[in-house]
Amino acid sequence: MKPTLIIPFIIAGLFAAGCTTVQTRYERLTADALQRQTPAPEHLLTEQDIEGLPAPVRRYLQYTGSVGKPVPQNMELKFDAQMVRKRGDAPMEATSEQLNFFGNLTRIFTMKAGMFLVPFQALHVYRDTQATFIVRVANLFNAVDIAGDTLTAAETVTVLNDICVFAPARLIDQRLTWKEVDDRTAEVTLTNGGYRVRATLLFNEEGALIDFISDDRYALENDGTMRNVRWTTPLSEYREFNGRNIATYGEAIYHYPDGPFVYGTFRLRSLRYDVTQ
Repeated sequence: MKPTLIIPFIIAGLFAAGCTTVQTRYERLTADALQRQTPAPEHLLTEQDIEGLPAPVRRYLQYTGSVGKPVPQNMELKFDAQMVRKRGDAPMEATSEQLNFFGNLTRIFTMKAGMFLVPFQALHVYRDTQATFIVRVANLFNAVDIAGDTLTAAETVTVLNDICVFAPARLIDQRLTWKEVDDRTAEVTLTNGGYRVRATLLFNEEGALIDFISDDRYALENDGTMRNVRWTTPLSEYREFNGRNIATYGEAIYHYPDGPFVYGTFRLRSLRYDVTQ
């Protein structure tokens, strides 16, 4: 076989090996988290539950159809995505899946993508108020392998974003505190263990959440350092999942001094609440 024909098979083999290793770890972590969770009695979200929330948040819960529906204990999400490593790069096609738990706040997220015909898979784990993040390249080495307080603070913001966007009924969580800014704006603070993060939520006239803004998140720079940068996730294209009206398109943007950098766009492909296996 000609070398030019062998190369694609080598790459395909590396892709399978790399994805299997990280995917297996993801599957083991999610299976363990499902086994460890303590199911709570079903609770339907009521008007009384939300009466203490800011007015735009109450309208959002009505807009999403969350009132009268069960407050979820966990959720599974799958996305199609386009990711950009740095300004000027062509976007990489990617797929991701994640499982979130709302008792002991947990987020297990994996993404598969490729660059220059080389596959890689990322794995974010947030549990027991600690976060880790690895990126495995073709099952050969970890291009990224980090942990620590700064990463955990950043991932706590991501957990808060997940709740606000995909599990609005969880906005009654006692770990959240609220401040009403105006008729279309509210501030929310999440306290989890020793970490406290804040975000500003923007809503439109219909009640939909259209942006999430936080100054408590960090960007992983090319030199491996973590930089505190404003992070926003504009949202749109709401549609129904499990009887709830949920945003299906979002952008992930870092706002650097020299201008915004849209490093990812996400389209929600599936959403399930209260997964058991």
